[in-house]
Amino acid sequence: MMKINIHLIRLVRLAILVILVTLAAPTTMTAQNKLFTLEDLNFGGTNYGNMQPKNLWLTWWGDQLIQTDVEECYTIDVKTGKKTKLFTLDDINKWAESDDVKYVRHLMNAKFPYPDKTIVQVGNRKAVILVDFKQQKIVWQDSIAGQTANDWCPASKATAYVEGHQLFVVDANEQKHQLSTDGSREIVYGQSVHRNEFGIEKGTFWSPDGQRLAFYRMDQSMVTDYPQVDIFPRNASYEPDKYPMAGMTSHKVTVGVYDLQNDKIVYLQTGDPTDRYFTNISWGPDCKTIYMFELNRDQNDCRLVSYDATTGQKLAELYRETSDKYVEPQHPIQFLPWDDSKFIMQSQKDGYNHLYLFDTNGKELKQITKGEWVVMEVLGFNKKQKSIIFKANKEHPLHHRLYSVSMTGTIQQLETVDGVHNGLLSPSGNFLIDRFTTPTRPRVIDVVDITRKTPQHTNLLEAEDPWIGYQQPIFECGSIKAADGVTDLYYRMVKPADFNPEKKYPTVVYVYGGPHANNVQASWHWASRSWETYMAQKGYIIFILDNRGSQYRGRAFEQATFHQLGQIEMQDQMKGVDYLRTLPYVDMNRLGVHGWSFGGFMTISLMTNYPDVFKVGVAGGPVIDWKWYEVMYGERYMGTPQNNPEGYAKTSLISKAKDLKGKLQIITGYNDNTVVPQHCLSFLDACIKAGTQPDFFAYPGEEHNMRGHASVHLHERITQYFEDYLK
Repeated sequence: MMKINIHLIRLVRLAILVILVTLAAPTTMTAQNKLFTLEDLNFGGTNYGNMQPKNLWLTWWGDQLIQTDVEECYTIDVKTGKKTKLFTLDDINKWAESDDVKYVRHLMNAKFPYPDKTIVQVGNRKAVILVDFKQQKIVWQDSIAGQTANDWCPASKATAYVEGHQLFVVDANEQKHQLSTDGSREIVYGQSVHRNEFGIEKGTFWSPDGQRLAFYRMDQSMVTDYPQVDIFPRNASYEPDKYPMAGMTSHKVTVGVYDLQNDKIVYLQTGDPTDRYFTNISWGPDCKTIYMFELNRDQNDCRLVSYDATTGQKLAELYRETSDKYVEPQHPIQFLPWDDSKFIMQSQKDGYNHLYLFDTNGKELKQITKGEWVVMEVLGFNKKQKSIIFKANKEHPLHHRLYSVSMTGTIQQLETVDGVHNGLLSPSGNFLIDRFTTPTRPRVIDVVDITRKTPQHTNLLEAEDPWIGYQQPIFECGSIKAADGVTDLYYRMVKPADFNPEKKYPTVVYVYGGPHANNVQASWHWASRSWETYMAQKGYIIFILDNRGSQYRGRAFEQATFHQLGQIEMQDQMKGVDYLRTLPYVDMNRLGVHGWSFGGFMTISLMTNYPDVFKVGVAGGPVIDWKWYEVMYGERYMGTPQNNPEGYAKTSLISKAKDLKGKLQIITGYNDNTVVPQHCLSFLDACIKAGTQPDFFAYPGEEHNMRGHASVHLHERITQYFEDYLK
């Protein structure tokens, strides 16, 4: 009896203690009122993965939908969503072990390259492996994974790769063929050229039958070295980077074709490659014809040219597009799978990116899509329906939706929910994985049966909000007029969770503003960056406006900034500031600005052109003077310093160093090879001469963007600067 009473007393005491601790605990620790840290919000943070919406890794095996998890692969019934286990990681490793191959670590990247065969492509650090999961054995493997620029071709099972600067091909019989002998840091084979502009992401291109390989050869021996330095050895080492600056000598690119059957190489007879760009390489269905867009250095004369891949001979110029500003080819042509004599081409020639139908003689047969909206991506084709599946912002600039269009131009919407959709089409085009998000739904995944008159949807995932239990800020979206008084510009505003309209809040304008990017979309939280949530939690309002010059709004919208980068953008951003002035809860005496890269350029531009408006700024990786930026991007938008001296003078921030009044922190990666350190250091020198006082911080060993956990440190530093000087 005595023991029971003591036990009860202990339980009562424990219960009272728990109640007292709970009552005494700050509200930030209650289950529904937790606060975020950068370890939660930043992609380099230790808890970042747990704060992301649930996801599914999906791929296609013909028209069979496959879920690839870490340790299992499942088939999914596209009509019911029912899962059936196909095989496990243990199965694969058991079958692979018989061939003395080191263990495969996960199945998340498993691929099914042959629609009609029970074969899965997996790999590890040493090999690409084809496993027949029906026969439960390896049917093929290579042993050169891990080299640079690996490009494996399912059709021929040949692999192109770069090793020691040289380009090689290993065929299906493991025979090694060396395609180059003069490769070096200055002669680059089989890799991306033109500094990844014009949609270029790689440097090798297999023909559909896998018997020929087109590849880039880039001679950059004539390009000036930029003197990057590795500080980490005791004796810091020189690591120069080939960096062609605007108006200076650029590299020369040629295109070779290797024939796997006769082991010979020919080069396309393009003529003198000096001051020319070759991009968007594609193969004809005959596997003998190569198509390529060729662009002059001024980037205002673009031509689609065909070549004989067996001889390198030029066959025809199929299309030409010129402009008084610039032409920007971003996509290779695509042949209709039901008609080898016709292809589609994307162009902005009518003012918006649309699809055009051509024949192989270069005759334009028709414009397939049209309207004041942008085709954003071609997902593929439905051969049975003879339709093209694509993504566009047809309904609204902020909504990215999925459609099919017939050859007559009839468009059908494939889903029914406003938001931002991304699709993955099955090889036949009969089925579509639709991944989408809305401002209030973090992630939804449906599979769509396109063969129905009305597309049928089967839901696979409706992800819960991973931020439940945290103090979430208020996310809002709206529009204002641009400085031209006509154009609609869209903004996002992020407010503290406990926002009180009777209070006044310090406000930070987050800005990018440059080409090929936009900040505001109809996705979860209106596409808010998680740092904005962190700042709102600390009592700030964050305002983001997509000015003219940003993407997905058509050619005139994008090219409004031509030859005067930063000027129109500032005018539009100041219209955003005018809007903030109308809000009684925005403290205009505590207005800050922050951006990175082009946004860093905009930050310093705004700080120095409107020194009495912005009190605090943080500029990351900022362009200071466009004459120090690279040829392809810089000359497209600014011309050269030689032919546009007024534009370069107007946009340079060197002369603006004397106008700095507020607190400005400049941050850079010490080894930034995109916006080289010369920008920041030259601006600091100008400030010293002018007697102005910016702050400066560099990340040793980092490039243009901070990687890994350094990004957490970076965003804490950005935040603390505003805490110190704006709040």
